[in-house]
Amino acid sequence: MKGIFITFEGIEASGKSTLSNILYKWLRENQINTVITRDPGGTPTGEMIRKILLHAETSIDVWTEALLYAAARRQLVAEIIKPAIFNGSVVICDRFSDSYFAYQGYARGLDLNVIIELNRIATQGIKPDITFLIDLPVDMALKRLNEKDRLELEDKDFHEKVRQGFLKIAENESQRIVVLDGRKPVDELSQIIRETVMKLLNFPA
Repeated sequence: MKGIFITFEGIEASGKSTLSNILYKWLRENQINTVITRDPGGTPTGEMIRKILLHAETSIDVWTEALLYAAARRQLVAEIIKPAIFNGSVVICDRFSDSYFAYQGYARGLDLNVIIELNRIATQGIKPDITFLIDLPVDMALKRLNEKDRLELEDKDFHEKVRQGFLKIAENESQRIVVLDGRKPVDELSQIIRETVMKLLNFPA
């Protein structure tokens, strides 16, 4: 039986990591075989690439950055996501392809056709069954940040481009992407997420 692939997306400090972990804990408590991971990261190779990508004092060419993200995602899909899905597990991933399009495509301004092709190679054609986009105004998100990594140190205009990129992707893929207001309380957002996932899994209320 094929599993379910769930992703969480959003700008920095939107709350997606918190909400993905809450969902993971709830599914495990309900005896549902669930794997949680993150992109970039999730594997020894991916975590090493993540350190390079997010190191605050590292200067990286934009195409080098794009290739490193693709490499980390390829390893994550091959080592974690694909085997877990085909084993029938629920897979939760903190960021995936939509972040690639929003950050490298819309915010960095790289050729989207090339980004799409790199992502196709990296993901082996695997797409999320459902994505929760936690939308939050940039000003609010930046106020939540304490220590900042390389991406978080980007200016407000960059983060606004990322946010608008996410919203455009969501508009184009409204059947897959659920947009949630990140200004709402975590408990309220978690309830909406649980109800949506319950329907996806045909889980009894």
